[in-house]
This record gives sequence, C-alpha cells and structure tokens, in this order.
Amino acid sequence: MTHPRLDELVARLRAARAAGDVNHPSREQLRLHRELAEACPAFTPNLLELARLLRLDDDPPPELTGEAMQGELQRVLEQAVVASNRSAPALVELAYVLDTFNDSPPEVEALFEEGAQKALKTLEHAWAGLIRFWSSKRTPESLRKALQLGKTAEGLFPESELIGHELRFARQLAVTDGLLPTE
Repeated sequence: MTHPRLDELVARLRAARAAGDVNHPSREQLRLHRELAEACPAFTPNLLELARLLRLDDDPPPELTGEAMQGELQRVLEQAVVASNRSAPALVELAYVLDTFNDSPPEVEALFEEGAQKALKTLEHAWAGLIRFWSSKRTPESLRKALQLGKTAEGLFPESELIGHELRFARQLAVTDGLLPTE
C-alpha cells in the first residue's frame, strides 16, 4: 500500500470537513476523519480536527460510552503530539482534555507550559520576521510599523537577541531616514 500524496490528504480533509457542521459533527464527518487518521496517522491537521469534533459530539452512537469517547479523544491527541513533534497546538489541546476529563493530573501543567514555550518561540520568530520585512520596505509607514512592533516585542522578549538585532536595524534605518532623532 502506498502512502497518500499530500494533495490527496488535503482533499480528504476538505471532504470530511464538508460532510458536517463545524460545531455539530455528523456521523459521516466523524467516519471520514477517522478513516483519514487510519490512512495517515501522522497527518496532524486531521488529528486535531477529529479531536475537536469528538469533543463537540453531543450525540455519540449508543455503543460508544463516554469513557470510550474520552479514550479515543485522548489517543487521537497523544498521536497528534507525537506526529507534530510536540507542536504547541497539539500539546495545549491534550492538556485541556486531560485537565477536563482526568481531573487535572500532574502532567497537565507541564503540557501547558511546554505548549506556551513553543508558541512564544514561534511568536518571537514571527515578530522578528515582520520587523525585518517592514524594515526592508523602508518606507516611513513600514519603518513606523517595525518600530511599534519592536517596542511590543522588546517588552515580551527583553532578552531576545533576534528581536534586538532586527530592532536595532529598524532604528538605524529610521534615524538615517529622519524618522527618529540621532542618538
């Protein structure tokens, strides 16, 4: 059996999404998401969507007990954590489920903390990229945007060499272009 191509996975994900309501999953929608998870257990977008829909399912089949649904939900999220290399969204979703259904076990705090740290690292890099992007445009408006975001970024990431480097460059350009006084 060959592994599905990425475009096939995305098409199947779209078809599963279209088979039901975003807030009220249908049996068909859940079936399609489960089949996709079986066909590609590392396709994290599907795993996260399946988990979200399982949480929202107000009308599970009678043969599935609440305990069985919780077990499936936890397994799907644990799989998403592994498949995503412990991505922030997967970690946070698993933490919420464990906190909700398992009465706050000790690992919940560690999962939330790891998810927050990974999300902050992504934010730091995204903001540094935006500061660089706007600085490279070198218009008065783009430099003002870079400086404004830089001020916010410095407040949240005061020790970040990456933010500091990009912000120093933005400030140099702003001084050269007369937007800031010389220091």
